[in-house]
Amino acid sequence: MTTATAPAPYQSYVYAYPHKTAYRQRPDRPLLSELWADEPKDALSLYLHIPFCEVRCGFCNLFTRIGAPDGLTGAYLDALERQAGAVREALGEREPVRFATAAFGGGTPTFLTAAELTRLCDIAEHRMGADLRAVPLSVEASPATATADRLAVLAERGATRLSLGVQSFDDTEARAAVRPQRRADVEAALGRVRDARIPVLNIDLIYGIDGQTEHSWLRSLDAALAWRPEELYLYPLYIRPLTGLGRRAVGADPEWDEQRLRLYRAGRDHLLAHGYEQRSMRMFRRADAPAEGADDYACQTDGMIGLGCGARSYTAGLHYSFDYAVGMHEIRHIIDDYVTRSAADFAHAAYGYPMTGDEPRRRHLLQSLLQADGLPVADYRARFGGRTPDGDFPAELARFVELGWLESGPVLRLTPEGLAHSDALGPELFSPAVRAAMAAYERK
Repeated sequence: MTTATAPAPYQSYVYAYPHKTAYRQRPDRPLLSELWADEPKDALSLYLHIPFCEVRCGFCNLFTRIGAPDGLTGAYLDALERQAGAVREALGEREPVRFATAAFGGGTPTFLTAAELTRLCDIAEHRMGADLRAVPLSVEASPATATADRLAVLAERGATRLSLGVQSFDDTEARAAVRPQRRADVEAALGRVRDARIPVLNIDLIYGIDGQTEHSWLRSLDAALAWRPEELYLYPLYIRPLTGLGRRAVGADPEWDEQRLRLYRAGRDHLLAHGYEQRSMRMFRRADAPAEGADDYACQTDGMIGLGCGARSYTAGLHYSFDYAVGMHEIRHIIDDYVTRSAADFAHAAYGYPMTGDEPRRRHLLQSLLQADGLPVADYRARFGGRTPDGDFPAELARFVELGWLESGPVLRLTPEGLAHSDALGPELFSPAVRAAMAAYERK
């Protein structure tokens, strides 16, 4: 009989550890050339961040601004090119630099015009040396910006995956999530994506929207399934501070938690019945879809180069980025600062979090457990000099087992109920130091 008390199921979405609210300004401003000097560079991930959207959804707390005054996107790409040059120089020539994956995110990368997307690809290829046609290249888009000319550029330059933020095929639900769009426009965009013949289509959907029912949720899923997407991501709605919906936040809501869990399970079971495999709490891949390269957490184990003012980079000793904000005024200030930076400024790390003590082990455990395949204990031992997850985190893992969330053995793997509670389990593995830094962060 379980005696452990389960935390509420929706604490936070852990897509990277530590979260950027734990980052702090680096008074020493370390040189990137020193940070990367001893890092393996044969399987890096490259991420280019575009912080612009045509609208900002009510649930969104990503680093992005609405629209761009004349000349700002060009100035941003100028700065991105300066940063790329500085970063590529810092990586050095002593050993070959190879990128194993690439991604354009945001914001909405397809906010850029077709000509600007061409330039973005040129920066990745000619400045950074990434062969976009030879590695998986994932690009995020919105229905309104997934135009034929933009998609043609991406397809020609090697995009292998296009992720479309649909959220709901129900117009009323879309308005409730402050995602103003019409289903007819969404369907037209999906048609253009399929016409572009990008190998993998991902559709993002959200559950827990005000007024959403199990019937309307399944109807949205069926509308998505009609396009036979290779991937589907199912996201629980969060209402976060400083977002459009955040003005209505009222704290803990057990009834809403139960609604989201109910919709999650209905969606999960529906996709499993339609030939999809669950890869994480959020990600479902069609069983016959082409392999898409590294798993979600690989960028944190192989090294990550992030370009753009909202991107983060990972070395063994430091995760670093620029300042972080959610509020519109502060985001604009950070973007304006970014576009004025010199190449010399970009040769230093500005904000970051040192990966000392047990932080690398926590990160590896957390990122591995949140994948459906789990963590082979032998891999952990090999990576961390014979240490074991049970030896390093006995209390946390024992609690997960007691809650029925975790199966022990040669592979630590979440149970179906554990996957359902990923957004509670992940934060339980945060270190005290990361928790303290996140709690002390001043929202802006």
